[in-house]
Amino acid sequence: MTRPIALVTRIDRKGEEDWLALLRERLPAETILPFDAMSDSQRAEAEIAIVANPDPDHVRQLPGLVWIHSLWAGVERLVAELGETAPPIVRLVDPELSRVMAEAVLAWTYYLHRDMPRYLAQQREAVWQQQDYRHPSTVRVGLLGLGELGRASAARLLDAGFQVAGWSRSPKEIEGVETVSGDTGLATLLGTSDIIVCLLPLTAQTRGLLNRATLEKAKPGASLINFGRGPIIVDDDLIALLDEGRLDHAVLDVFATEPLPAEAPFWRHPKVTVLPHISAPTMPETAASIVAGNIESYRATGQLPPVIDVRRGY
Repeated sequence: MTRPIALVTRIDRKGEEDWLALLRERLPAETILPFDAMSDSQRAEAEIAIVANPDPDHVRQLPGLVWIHSLWAGVERLVAELGETAPPIVRLVDPELSRVMAEAVLAWTYYLHRDMPRYLAQQREAVWQQQDYRHPSTVRVGLLGLGELGRASAARLLDAGFQVAGWSRSPKEIEGVETVSGDTGLATLLGTSDIIVCLLPLTAQTRGLLNRATLEKAKPGASLINFGRGPIIVDDDLIALLDEGRLDHAVLDVFATEPLPAEAPFWRHPKVTVLPHISAPTMPETAASIVAGNIESYRATGQLPPVIDVRRGY
């Protein structure tokens, strides 16, 4: 008989029950129990935990854990709260998540490319004025981050006819994409991109990466989309550069504090579009199937799925 699997979350009861139903449906041979419903002996026996923003104290009450499977793709909060002594962590790698993110990148690139913020401002002032059309082939989109999300987004942008460049910390090659790396490459990408799209994970190296010093290197009048993590941007520096006209517009889907507080200046800034973290939501049906497949493989082979590098944060 296999050991029980712990489901450890800080999501609402309805959400946890929905996840539990999906996981049990896909893993009928397993005993999957919410942490609160587990006895002391079951907690001691569990070697796998499926987690979504878990209380770290609850994870520490599972002394027999061999590995942890996150239901989210982003794991920086999990790493920060559990620390380097945590069991190996597997993050969600879902092709559907990549597709949804690429869809969002293309949609909001079009939003900026077709001057939607300017037309919205004109509507508020009852101004009837056509803006000049730019063909996608004349617009350069620079992607910060060339992992799975970046690669999927690059493919969608190329299909739509945009010029695409990409930056990563270490050199990478993607067909049709001009790739750069390192500090010099970052300055090059920022200085030549009309629209900058951030898809980076939050790590010690990326926290505060987009500050005044780096963003001042951006092409004058460039726009920014942040679908990575909020703390990658220094908020006050971004607002200053928007106010000064160095940057044209920012589409922000992620923030240091979420939900974004009502008093936050982004809400009312005329050059900012605020989104409520909707760029790439986890799709429970496909995510549950991927988690189930990883657990079934582990049961059959004893081999862990690919785990994150805790020191790198992803």
